[in-house]
Amino acid sequence: MKILLINPPHKSIGSRLAREHLPPLGLLSIGGSLIDNAYTVELLDADFDNLDTNIIVDRVVNYNPDYVLLGYSGSSSAQPIINDIAKSLKVSNRNLKIIIGGVFPTYHWKEILEKNPQIDYIVLGEGEQVVVDLFAGIANTQLETVKGIAYRENGIIKKNTDADIVRDLDNYRTAWELMGEYHYTYWGKKKAVVMQFSRGCPHRCSYCGQNLFWKKWRNRNPQLVADEIEMLHHKYGIVVINFADENPASNQYKWKIFLEALIAKKLNLILVGSIRADDIVRDAQHLHLYKEAGFERFLLGIDNYDEQVLMTIKKDGSKTKDMLAIQLLRKHNILSMATYVLGFGEEKTIDFVNSLKQLLLYDPDQVQLLYVTPHKWTPYFDEIKNKKIIQTDQTKWDYKHQIIETENLKQWKVLFYVKMIELVMQARPKAIYRWLFHKDRRLRKAMFWYNNIGKRVWFYEWFEFIFKHKTRNKIRNKKIKLDDFWK
Repeated sequence: MKILLINPPHKSIGSRLAREHLPPLGLLSIGGSLIDNAYTVELLDADFDNLDTNIIVDRVVNYNPDYVLLGYSGSSSAQPIINDIAKSLKVSNRNLKIIIGGVFPTYHWKEILEKNPQIDYIVLGEGEQVVVDLFAGIANTQLETVKGIAYRENGIIKKNTDADIVRDLDNYRTAWELMGEYHYTYWGKKKAVVMQFSRGCPHRCSYCGQNLFWKKWRNRNPQLVADEIEMLHHKYGIVVINFADENPASNQYKWKIFLEALIAKKLNLILVGSIRADDIVRDAQHLHLYKEAGFERFLLGIDNYDEQVLMTIKKDGSKTKDMLAIQLLRKHNILSMATYVLGFGEEKTIDFVNSLKQLLLYDPDQVQLLYVTPHKWTPYFDEIKNKKIIQTDQTKWDYKHQIIETENLKQWKVLFYVKMIELVMQARPKAIYRWLFHKDRRLRKAMFWYNNIGKRVWFYEWFEFIFKHKTRNKIRNKKIKLDDFWK
């Protein structure tokens, strides 16, 4: 049986303007399970070259697979693209079976199957074991016994019992061999991959669905992760490891073992990832291990300046710890990127002023401003489902476009404030001095690389808003309630 994994082209600003790509970890993880169960598997990374649908169809026809699996980590904004690709594939070969998976399909399985007859099966949740069980169920014509799938049988849409979570992550492997000739890079054209030390998040922020999708925080064997990184470095020439974990350091003991195991290998790597500020503060006594292991930057979810808002969205954190975490990272020559989310509450001009003041006080090395995206499966959705939205193009639900209407401010003014905050933060004297004269040459290069991407994104967002009239008109003329949008 021939199976083709397709990473669809993503149209988000970050995917297109960065001009660098990381391998699709989710699909490679699925691929490992399938290969180890004797299936013939190939990867078509259509996002790597931003392939047109017609080219994707031609390549699928040439490969002539029995099944196509489509998935993307940013699945809310990618789903319309997946639907269109699947439709074109079915037109070219009506006997081709199409399977999709990801976070968005896991929660929107019913409406996807109702509106997209070209899609045959949906994998719900973690897919490593589910895909293997699915193909066994298809072969034995016993789909009803397969946990974790939704499908159509004799025109009737069905959903089976949820699959169990993957309790031992080391029971499955990532099919790195599927990267083939794709030249994946990050951090300034350095060979790179994305991988996980853990899955899940022990925190329950109301706007985030990570704890709902992964169910439970789990980590891999620290030594095995270090061994795998060593293999990637020597066999594939990988220099940069981007950790996709939500909270890799949740288990302080296991995380410390991993850092020490990696340090012992003396690989001279560049590591980047996300972490909670309180974990950095907790690990203050051994942050030198982070640096020795190779970490050059951590993304910190600051989210908001107002502690009342942080309590409302159940963000377990504080301004004091956020600021201290940034200071501790700087002390150990690790860059801090503060992500700040806009759209919580009815913001006014003063809220943007206060946001800038707070960010200046935090003094991070880099900032990234995002818009809250109200996913239907999160508790936050129920809190604001009667609010109006101004972005009805689902492909724009990528955290870089305003979704929820701001009653007190027009959209152009929100964009203006966002862009001005970014400009002030990245062009302030402290920031310029650091990326010009930082004592660590590697960090200077990293900051220069990020600033170049930031400039392209900054100007493109203005260009898109001002000149893409069709998009602007679509936004203006369609203000509907969030709940009605998904209906």
